[in-house]
Amino acid sequence: MGEAKRRRQTGERSPLAHKQKKQRLLAASLSVVALIAVVFGVYWLSNPKLMKPSSLPTAEGRSAFPAEQDGLGVSIGDDDAPLVVREFADYQCPACADFSSTIERLKAEYIDSGQVRLVFFDLPLRQHANAIPAAEAARCAEDQDGWWEMHKTLFEKQSDWSGADSPDEIFLDYAESQGLDTRRFRRCMSGDIHRDEIDESHNLARDLRITSTPTVLVDNIPLTRTNWAQLSAIVDRELSDRDDGTDQ
Repeated sequence: MGEAKRRRQTGERSPLAHKQKKQRLLAASLSVVALIAVVFGVYWLSNPKLMKPSSLPTAEGRSAFPAEQDGLGVSIGDDDAPLVVREFADYQCPACADFSSTIERLKAEYIDSGQVRLVFFDLPLRQHANAIPAAEAARCAEDQDGWWEMHKTLFEKQSDWSGADSPDEIFLDYAESQGLDTRRFRRCMSGDIHRDEIDESHNLARDLRITSTPTVLVDNIPLTRTNWAQLSAIVDRELSDRDDGTDQ
């Protein structure tokens, strides 16, 4: 009796079929392991309690940030806060828009309680045609104590204005929805009143060799990952060091 015929009659699998089954089981097992690794990795990166202090960046070897230049940015929070977080960003930058929710959480958990002061520096990139008008809109809103709301709106609605030929009317609508004086806001925008400040902020970034957005510093410690886990872990460590009198 032929071998193939015998296997058909007995129901026995051929060596090739058996090998293929083992390969399928191995592939399925590897897929499960990979999925578990991805889930664990995401959880680890998003949970600051799992980040070891030794894995966090430090200020070692870095010069102190020129704090006298903070006036070139927009500052929110207690002037006497023990820690300063500085962000260099572009309102038309998608990664900056993604990171904005992290800054909102920083404000809720650390800035509003007086532990951290935020300084936001404009770094409009050349490839983003509407980045400078957006920065001007935020600064014109600041003249009426509306910077934070405009700042949030510009990032939240980035897709609505980033491709506009002339976004000023869109920004005017945002100002109106905030209850700002729209005539004053329009004059500010049309007069480029804050253009020099934006240029000076951009020049500071150049002098510090900061070229990408967002670049975030906790005092003078640069984030290597722009996420909440690393930001909050560094902030907690630095605040603890200051409480212990072991400022780095």
